[in-house]
Amino acid sequence: MARYIDDILQPGEKVLYSTNAHWVFFGPAIAAWLLVAALLVVSRMITTEGLIVLCLGGAAVVALLGLYWTIKAWFHRMTTETDITDHRVVHKTGFITRHTFEIPLDKIASVDVDQTILGRMLNYGDVTIIGVGPGTNKTIDTIASPLAFRSAITTR
Repeated sequence: MARYIDDILQPGEKVLYSTNAHWVFFGPAIAAWLLVAALLVVSRMITTEGLIVLCLGGAAVVALLGLYWTIKAWFHRMTTETDITDHRVVHKTGFITRHTFEIPLDKIASVDVDQTILGRMLNYGDVTIIGVGPGTNKTIDTIASPLAFRSAITTR
C-alpha cells in the first residue's frame, strides 16, 4: 500500500517530517491480552472443574475482544498519515472513506500541543494547528512525538 503523501507531492516538493498515530492505540488490546494470560494462569492454578471452565471461557471471550482491538488499532495506525513538506502540512485518515486536510505552511499562525502526564511519559499528544483564516484550526489526535512535529513546522 503506497503512502498517500507520495501520491500527492508536487514537483520539487520534499517531505521534511512524518509521524503517525502513537502505539498507545494498542492499549485496550494489550490489556485484553494480559487478562487472557492471567485467566489462563488462574485456570491452571485452581482445581474446581466449574471455575476452570469459567476461566477458559472468559479467556476465549476476552481473546476475541483482544483480537478485534488489535486489528482495529493496527488498521488505524496503518491508515493514518501526518506529514510536513516544505510547502504544507498534510494529514490523512481512513482507507475506504478518506478524510484529509492540508494547510500551507505560510497560513499557519501557531501550533499548540496538549499532552497528559501519560502522554509526556510515552511521548504522544494532541496537536492543534491554528491557521490565519476562519475555519482553519485543525486538531490531530494522539500522534507520536508531538513536540518534534511542532518544531518541524515552526522551524522553517
